[in-house]
Amino acid sequence: MTVVADTNIFVISLTSKSPYHKIFTALRDGKFSLAVSNEILLEYHEIISQKYSPRTAHEFLNLLSELPNIEFTTVYYNWNLIPADVDDNKFVDCAIAAAADYLVSEDKHFNILRQTDFPKVNLLNIDEFMGLL
Repeated sequence: MTVVADTNIFVISLTSKSPYHKIFTALRDGKFSLAVSNEILLEYHEIISQKYSPRTAHEFLNLLSELPNIEFTTVYYNWNLIPADVDDNKFVDCAIAAAADYLVSEDKHFNILRQTDFPKVNLLNIDEFMGLL
């Protein structure tokens, strides 16, 4: 299973005290593949640095660079499916380019994808994704 995860998923799941920490450990243990683009990696670093620390962000990105289940994806087309927050489109475009099975997010702006027929992006919230692990 290949997924694209919005930054908020890792912000929620990185700490071992989180009920969603299973997502981080499942990624680390190779239970699913994570598709990322350079833009996504930059956002992961920026937001995790703010929410945790620059060191935590650096260690997280180092881990991603070493894991065999990370799919570095080049996005060639911008679909602009999320007009309410255009910055979120990088996750949608990566999901489409990687032919990801799911895009996982807790951001309400992504809900428009549930009504978008083409290109189809299967959106899951964090609890739905946890049910698959």
